Amino acid sequence: MADILSLKESVVVYLDRSGGLQKLAEDCRQLNDPQQIKAVYRFCINVNPSDVIEVDPVLGDCVLHDPLRATALFQSVCFLAIKTLSLVEQIHTESQVNVVLKLTHLPPFPEYSLDLCGFPRGYGPMRPVSMEGLVIAMTRVTKYTQGALFFCINDDCPCSTGFHHIRVHAPGATESATVRNNFSCMICNSQLKEDVKFRVLGDKQLVELIHVKALDLLNAHQPSSLRYQSVTLFLRDELCNSMRIGRLYRVLGIPAHVHQWPNITWSVEANNVQPWEPEYPHKVSARFQELLKTTASSPWRFPAIVAHSFGWDTAPPGLYNTLKLGLLLSLVQTRAGAKDTFHNLDLLVVTTDTLILDRLMAYSLSLASRGVRHQVTGEMFASLSRDEHGAGTANIHAGSALLATGGICMLGDLGCYKKDRLDSIQSVLESRTVSVFIPGKKYGEDADQQLCFPVQCSFWALADSSQRSGRADCTVLGTAEMGPIPVQLADAFGLVIQCREMVGEQTLLAQTVHTLQQAVQPGKPLYPSCWEFSSQDYQELVAHAQSLQVELSPGAEKMIRGYYMASRRVRTQSQGVKISVASIKLLISLAEAHCKLCLRTCVLEVDAVIAVLLCENSVTLKHGASALVIPPDAVFPCDLGDVDGLHRRDVTLDELHQNILRFIYAYAPGADTYITEE
Repeated sequence: MADILSLKESVVVYLDRSGGLQKLAEDCRQLNDPQQIKAVYRFCINVNPSDVIEVDPVLGDCVLHDPLRATALFQSVCFLAIKTLSLVEQIHTESQVNVVLKLTHLPPFPEYSLDLCGFPRGYGPMRPVSMEGLVIAMTRVTKYTQGALFFCINDDCPCSTGFHHIRVHAPGATESATVRNNFSCMICNSQLKEDVKFRVLGDKQLVELIHVKALDLLNAHQPSSLRYQSVTLFLRDELCNSMRIGRLYRVLGIPAHVHQWPNITWSVEANNVQPWEPEYPHKVSARFQELLKTTASSPWRFPAIVAHSFGWDTAPPGLYNTLKLGLLLSLVQTRAGAKDTFHNLDLLVVTTDTLILDRLMAYSLSLASRGVRHQVTGEMFASLSRDEHGAGTANIHAGSALLATGGICMLGDLGCYKKDRLDSIQSVLESRTVSVFIPGKKYGEDADQQLCFPVQCSFWALADSSQRSGRADCTVLGTAEMGPIPVQLADAFGLVIQCREMVGEQTLLAQTVHTLQQAVQPGKPLYPSCWEFSSQDYQELVAHAQSLQVELSPGAEKMIRGYYMASRRVRTQSQGVKISVASIKLLISLAEAHCKLCLRTCVLEVDAVIAVLLCENSVTLKHGASALVIPPDAVFPCDLGDVDGLHRRDVTLDELHQNILRFIYAYAPGADTYITEE
């Protein structure tokens, strides 16, 4: 008894020091309404285990290892405080006070961590643990019984009136543990009957959590024999809607085994939820730093060599340079920013050789912080199933696009998709949201419901131009044959790249020699005369560039605005093509990505030049050439196999820079106020 009194004194000291008593008084002030009499009053108390241990190590051990006993101690102290200070007149018994302890954190030791890769076995103690994982499914918010009041049917028993028999939800308990019809009185052993008008309901939501390493199985890596098991979380009351599909979270919760004969289910009652991002150590390798110093005399050369040598184990250096640059720009630009903002760069590749480019995109996908390769037979956005934990509501499962949140979703060859699926892709690309219709009758609700989820990933796709689309042969000069892909879908992607390299036989010969050399002499440097970087070098470069915060310089901003105004005027008048505002977002996104790839934090005019060239090539492929005449592969107009090639490229890009300025000066309204004619 003395130990219990000592622990309660420690609880009072902790609540006084942490401000818990003041918060309790404020919560009671809001609940003190004589016209609303409740059976149960719920109070959330934030508990910092480190501070509790400083006050009383025994109490701290109780909080960390016996949460039910710790809750009872805090409940007793809170009841005494409420009665002593007359905070709520309607509270008469201790059982009316429902205390929920919210832990701020747990000690950073393995004993308090639950690794979702190593699923727990056996019956461990019901104590708080910490876990990190990815949300792959969640249900709608439903109701559960937070507390219920029971009366004894024996009129002579003192428990036939008053608030003596109250049951509240405990972590891991089922609905039948709180409300059922076979409870008996503690005094006379008579049957108890619930007073339904005093039942208190709360919100409940179920979430499926899985280890983030499970996404490796959805990536473009080789098939693995590993299998991952998801964990079911129960979110209650204020924690409902605190998690989103496709996001990573750190969860503090209490594991529980629920016995529902003949089955035993294992779940976790969430106690605290915090957004979480794994720490990826990123630094620029010494070889890239050396290359950056070597090419410091030219603003164009570093990203050119980085793209030239990219993916050399899949395609020989110098082949598909524009595509390689586009993939790198998309990788470094795809990120989730502060305040739930998202930056993306979608990419559509038009080619006749889908096999090699599919491999190149798959290799690039492995460098992303999160990459998902969509299977044509799988679900792309979201699917529904009935919840298996007794709620009877709809369980919403994430598709490939939602699982790729904050990363890349690779769609592959769009020719493999039916028209309705292509229409869905176009709708999502334009709205950046996906709608899920939930029929009410099927899932136990009175009304139908439609939920919207944000789609925050970049899409990569291929279009086989060898498949004729049926368009007339007399198309506008410069447009590309995109196979079965409609122009509206290509417009939704934003950046379109056509891989038209050397003559087909030369490309095939270069690729064949490259593949045979790799097979005959594995591990031997194939191109000793050029820069070779490992996949780890590129992964570190992408991670570092992705973390950079960049700003537009006045020169880059003027060029982007001027090109947009000039292109909009020229194409509207001559081709009847309306250039949407999304083009400005694409231009800014490309310029920022090129700046990051150059490892700078200020977007210069040279970055805007690359963005304009890529964007103009993309629009030309879809709608034809304009007054700004540039070569088909303007960003890589010549071979980069030696220093002379790099020099020729510098000269050509400088000339194209002047052509863009003249185009803006001639066609953009008011351009003469901010562009000096040279």
